[in-house]
Amino acid sequence: MIKNKLLTFILFLLITFSAFLIGGLATINFMNPWYSLLNKPIFNPPDWVFGPVWTILYFMMTISIWLYWHTKNREMNTIYIYFIHLVFNATWSITFFALHNMILALVVLIILIVLIINLIIRFKRVNLTSSYIMIPYILWCTFALVLNFSLIILN
Repeated sequence: MIKNKLLTFILFLLITFSAFLIGGLATINFMNPWYSLLNKPIFNPPDWVFGPVWTILYFMMTISIWLYWHTKNREMNTIYIYFIHLVFNATWSITFFALHNMILALVVLIILIVLIINLIIRFKRVNLTSSYIMIPYILWCTFALVLNFSLIILN
């Protein structure tokens, strides 16, 4: 039982952090000089904040899906939505930083937020802790939406 839980945690960790890796590579390779030349709102965090915040959020997402997975009433459709949401999560970095398309990135972010809300609702029905763990993530993505929109307006 413990071995099974450890293996599933590692599997969810690898899957979740693969989105982090893909998004991170797109960000690192295509961010500058483009991003540094953009006009940014006053509430734009310094660049060094994003890495630690996203690392924590991806770890929390892993714990959330892992707890959900180990509940009796889990639904596979929720697991599939989780995987789809990871695709949109990585796609935002690609559309924003690699393609420099802030409007398409905004659309991707809206879809991502809808998927996260859907996950929170689905998690709440089966595992309350899983839903609560996702709250910082939805808050950060909502902040990212405001930031993304502000960048469109300012540029």
